[in-house]
Parts: sequence; structure tokens; C-alpha cells
Amino acid sequence: MSRIGRIPVDIPSGVDVKVEDGQVRVKGPKGELTQAYDKNLDIKIENGKVIVSRGDSEDRYVRGQHGLIRTLIQNMITGVTTGFKVSLDIVGIGYRVAKNGNGITLSLGYSHPIEVAEIPGITFELEVDARAKINRLHVCGIDKVKVGQVAADIRKLRAPEPYKGKGVKYVNEVIMRKAGKAGKTGK
Repeated sequence: MSRIGRIPVDIPSGVDVKVEDGQVRVKGPKGELTQAYDKNLDIKIENGKVIVSRGDSEDRYVRGQHGLIRTLIQNMITGVTTGFKVSLDIVGIGYRVAKNGNGITLSLGYSHPIEVAEIPGITFELEVDARAKINRLHVCGIDKVKVGQVAADIRKLRAPEPYKGKGVKYVNEVIMRKAGKAGKTGK
């Protein structure tokens, strides 16, 4: 039995969970999410908890899905109640981010600005302080996978380089720095 899969998921007040036709629907104050699951898994709602079990199946695929589906349900419940946020720092002289309607415009040292259009279910929040040299972008939403993927796509536009650390990086990311050129050593 999966250690993660056997832990019941608490349903907080204000959240509605329904299991029907191979899909789990979670509706809360921030929105609604759905997730399909394998028919070999059994999902029940008892006493304000979601219980995921796999019955007698010892199939490798079903065993792998057991803990995964339980964690996805937990993430859906967290998303519709509190939401998810991934923060990115834009580091470098002339590197900046600006709001463009519901999307954003990034200046990352290329000959042209990069436009990131509005993405359904994702909101962008900016934290800009010129004196403290902070250019921070927060990617927010209720779907953890989508928030993480959008943040990764934005980071990929100009990944941080190892010499000066310029580029787009996660707030907690540590960039392993390299020494530059050694230079000339006397005549």
C-alpha cells in the first residue's frame, strides 16, 4: 500500500468535492478544477475526507497512480482555497518587467521586448522597486501544474548565466557562479 496514497485528504468547509464518471471535481471559493483518474482506483468521500484506494490490484501502473491521484486531489483542494504562487526575480542591468493589460512585457537584453499574453487561469503580479533594484514577478493561479509550467516557460526566456547571474531566476534559486577570465599574469 502506498504510504502517501493511504493518507485521507481533509475537505475544508466551503469546498465541494464530487466523484463521477472517472473524474474528480473540486469546487471552492477561488474556482473549480477537474482531474481524471484510472477506473481501477476507488475514490470515496466519507466524513469530510477523500479516501483513495486501489483495492486488490497489484498492477504496477495502478500502484503508481495511487499516490499520484491522492496528491493531485490534495493540490486541487489547496488551489481552490488558497491558490499557488511562484516568484521570479529578473536580475541584470536593463532587465525589467512591465504589465501589458493582463499580460506582461519583458525586456531581457534582446533587441526586442518579449510579450507574454494573458493566460486563462493565471494572473501576474509585479513587485518593482528601483532603489532596491528589485524586479520581481509573481505567477499566481489555482492549478499548481499550470502555475509551475508558466513560471518555467518565463524563466526559459533568459535563464540565469553563471558568470554574473543575469537572467530570470526563481526567488530561492542559487546560481553556482564561475570565475571569469584569469587575465594576464605580469610581463
